[in-house]
Amino acid sequence: MTGLTLTIGDKNLSSWSLRPWFLLTQAGIPFTEENIRLDRPETRKILSEKSPSGLVPFLTHDDIKLWDSLAIMEYVAELFPEKELWPADQKARAVARSVTAEMHSGFSALRTVWPMVFTREGLQHVTSGGVQRDIDRINDLWTSCRIEFGSGGDFLFGKFSIADAMYAPVVSRFVTYGPVKLSPEAASYRDTMFALPAMKAWGDGAKAEIAG
Repeated sequence: MTGLTLTIGDKNLSSWSLRPWFLLTQAGIPFTEENIRLDRPETRKILSEKSPSGLVPFLTHDDIKLWDSLAIMEYVAELFPEKELWPADQKARAVARSVTAEMHSGFSALRTVWPMVFTREGLQHVTSGGVQRDIDRINDLWTSCRIEFGSGGDFLFGKFSIADAMYAPVVSRFVTYGPVKLSPEAASYRDTMFALPAMKAWGDGAKAEIAG
């Protein structure tokens, strides 16, 4: 198998780039990182030449180019079945796919009002426009998953999975725009995720981009 190349945007801003990068890094899957800086005069031209969708992220593997973060992660799960990136139990796996799909298609208020700015803390905590509703729903999801399926480890379904990677940018937002009121289970999960070496490495990369 030849190597994987993941092309991402700015680490400080690109929440969709964080998801597959975090999955690959946390799961210990080797890949080459390529970065395209966003919101620059040359960005649109570069993306139009390289990206199938004109957006980031995208994954290159042999003659395949895949876009969309979830599609990339599903592909990686098929390439590396030994990593068990979905829960082995059928019920847990079904729920994990459901909470992942809900993140993929939902929570538009949280995304819009609280854009990811990974290196910041203490930004204004505005919960209007449906943000609080999204927070409450995420809190309920994290809490129920941890209680019902998480006893075997520190993650939503015990062992690290695609579901955790999908919610990594939400973890960062809850730090950036906090304090956010969460259940003890959800708060512990947030803190565990934010303290992971993979998350710290992403944050270091974001800081280096800004400094450069």
